[in-house]
Amino acid sequence: MSKPPSLHNLIPVLVTLLFLTACSTIPAAESASPSSTSTPIIAAESTPTESPAPTETPGTAAEAMSQPTTPTPGPDDWQSAPIIPVISDNALAIYQRGLELGNDPHVFSKLGDCETFTTWFLTPFDQEPPTYDLGSYTGLADVIRYFAGSFERPSMAARPGFNASSVFAPLWADPERCESGETPIECEFRRNQPAVVLIMFGTNDLWHQEEFEAQMRRMIEFAIDHGVVPILSTKADNLEGDASINRTIYALALEYDIPLWNFWRAVQPLPGGGLDTDGAHLTFAPNRFGDPEAMQAAWPVRNLTALQVLDAFLQATLEG
Repeated sequence: MSKPPSLHNLIPVLVTLLFLTACSTIPAAESASPSSTSTPIIAAESTPTESPAPTETPGTAAEAMSQPTTPTPGPDDWQSAPIIPVISDNALAIYQRGLELGNDPHVFSKLGDCETFTTWFLTPFDQEPPTYDLGSYTGLADVIRYFAGSFERPSMAARPGFNASSVFAPLWADPERCESGETPIECEFRRNQPAVVLIMFGTNDLWHQEEFEAQMRRMIEFAIDHGVVPILSTKADNLEGDASINRTIYALALEYDIPLWNFWRAVQPLPGGGLDTDGAHLTFAPNRFGDPEAMQAAWPVRNLTALQVLDAFLQATLEG
């Protein structure tokens, strides 16, 4: 008779199940009933003060471009941060260095969990015939053309169950597309050579909050060292109860003088804050940006604001 599995052998399975229950790839069958038909105003906002230019110091590129430039933020300052960031001179300097390293200005990457991996995040903007309606946001057609191919391309560093530590674990790299011993983030940057990366973590980091800040720092500095502009995103949920993860994300964006996409703020006017009844998953509707009812769900708002962030980056690099 075979022996039952030991507790030691069951631990990895239990941890994986915890991650997957926190982040499923199946959308809610029905979004929350809209309480109003008003479309949230989503536009770039100016930051109150300009950050000083980074000080040149010896060391890695990350050290040279990531010196703290702001005082310690207050506990709730992150809530009023702009939804769409102003792209700083420091971010443009990272971008220019990336071009010198051979990064492709027409390419972006995505790092995150199942809400990043899923086919309803940005992928419709590469599909033919189009499955979206820009509504009054017709100007975003330019950014869709500019980054064509990146919206639908699967990321080597976005998978269900991923947290901020996962992108540095060779165990989670795709063995068919990544080299032996390569981490998911190394594989993604080598294969894609992006100019900018959207970093969207936090929901699954509920289980290892003590590691979150250090791993996010590691991710930011890895991107900067490779000349890839990291754009951090706040999350819609507050599963940790005290909003400490979003506070950390905001503080890191200030410290490294890199763009922050305050997605949390974008969904606050929506029913339930854009969250399904489980308090974790985003409410679903098609990407019809001209439909007030559809814009009462979180997914079209996420896709719209992601396009606006990429457009702000594109306009800044073209002007710069």
